[in-house]
Amino acid sequence: MEIGDTKSESFELIEKLNEIGIALSAEKNTPKLLEMILRGAKTILNADGGTLYLASEDKKYLQFEIIMNDSLGIMMGEKLGEPISFEPLPLYDEFGNPNNTMVAAHAALYKKTINIPDAYIAEGFDFAGTRAFDTKTGYRSQSFLTLPMLNHENELIGVLQLINAKSPDGKKIVEFSIIAQRIAESLASQAAIALTNNKLVGQFRGLFESFINLMSEAIDKKSPYNGAHCRRVPTLTMMIADAACKADYGIFKDFELDEEERYELKIAGLLHDCGKVTTPVHVIDKATKLETIFDRIHLVNTRFEVLKRDAEISFLNQKIAAIESENLSIIPDLEAALQQKLAQYSSDQQFLRICNIGGEFMSEEYQERLQLIAKYRWIDPKGVETNFLTEDEVYNLNIARGTLTAEERKIINDHIVVTIEMLEQLPYPRNLRRVPEYAGGHHERMDGKGYPKGLTRDQMSLPARMMGIADIFEALSAKDRPYKKGKTLTECLQILGKMKLGNHIDPDLFDLFVSEKVYMRYANEYLDPDQIDEVDESAIPGYKPIAQPVRNSA
Repeated sequence: MEIGDTKSESFELIEKLNEIGIALSAEKNTPKLLEMILRGAKTILNADGGTLYLASEDKKYLQFEIIMNDSLGIMMGEKLGEPISFEPLPLYDEFGNPNNTMVAAHAALYKKTINIPDAYIAEGFDFAGTRAFDTKTGYRSQSFLTLPMLNHENELIGVLQLINAKSPDGKKIVEFSIIAQRIAESLASQAAIALTNNKLVGQFRGLFESFINLMSEAIDKKSPYNGAHCRRVPTLTMMIADAACKADYGIFKDFELDEEERYELKIAGLLHDCGKVTTPVHVIDKATKLETIFDRIHLVNTRFEVLKRDAEISFLNQKIAAIESENLSIIPDLEAALQQKLAQYSSDQQFLRICNIGGEFMSEEYQERLQLIAKYRWIDPKGVETNFLTEDEVYNLNIARGTLTAEERKIINDHIVVTIEMLEQLPYPRNLRRVPEYAGGHHERMDGKGYPKGLTRDQMSLPARMMGIADIFEALSAKDRPYKKGKTLTECLQILGKMKLGNHIDPDLFDLFVSEKVYMRYANEYLDPDQIDEVDESAIPGYKPIAQPVRNSA
């Protein structure tokens, strides 16, 4: 080859190398990256075939990943349609001696390129398997270029082996030139670094997801249903996102999520309640109004027993006095008064049990009766006469909705502030930078009356608004809450419909949620059969059916 031709060849190869190098650095999918490496190497070096091996974690084997051969029409690899059945290539024998006779193993062991013009006359290597393959297929394996793929730390990542370099006109097999070898070594190095980067990204994701799982487990240890909530909300959020991506109308017409954006939303869903790790258990799991470390209704029940005992003692003393004074005629009245008092105490006791259960029934009449009971007098264990109920007990039993006082509800609500503070401290890569926004917006309202930031609909992204609906629907339908039963689909959608009318949730997302039967997909997977009733969608408050077409998911 003339000098001019050599320069021309070098320039052309470098141009091709640059193109492939740029493509390799951009590819995040490892199977596709492996295919690109081998195809790129074959293209640059004009090779008829090749094999790409990856080193095992312990660096004792080379695993076949991809095999290609143009002349034989071979295209083998896990992601290429035909799996590779060959056993991994050992780098050491059973006694720990290096496998020096296999060319790919030798290149891996000594981290050196091996360029063989003709395998049939090469010395020092065992090509018996190659000859057997050629005999079986009628092929002629001739020139081999075997390169170790080493990353920036000189760590073995794998081996790239190319077979049968073709002449420019493609009519004959030639050896791999020194220039081709240098270019291939550069490509092998770039490939190793690209694979290492992908591996590091995968390890980072694994570490990040392990951290998230650890957070969920910590919440689970405190409150099992909250841990389950943290896992179910992202599932429902992604169901809503899938429906939005397929919808071809309204605000969803141009809405799309690529793989990285879907991952970002999923991570945000998993972390949306991570701040609950700081919420006290006696608040987060407060099943009744009087519950703290234990349910204080049992103390109240004990007091009623004391009142009943004292009433009976008082009756017996009066009866004895009547007998001693021979005034027996008053005894029936005394007995009737006792029974009336005992019945009143039992009625009051049952009333307080009902009050102790969270609900929305504390009417003014109930509150007045509660105050009367609170003023009963009894002798406490210290022998002191005092009111029957403490001020704190009256305050808790007077809760109009649910089981939480205003102070406890603020503690619960503060979890989202803690969530945002925790998430905003993490140094996110570019593709996860919106996690705090998505996770921190699920308690905002469309009218700006939510918390913690009071954002309006226009100030929130569509994914953040999705998570708001997912969070509410999961909470309403969940059957594992200590303070309530899981609601039916009809009940959940009735409440959500009213929330739509009240500008609490996104109206378009709610209509999509119902029209595309997202609620049913979730119900079939997570709800009990008795919760899945027949929904009359025409009766859902505020719901507007959507008749527009839906994009094909493909």
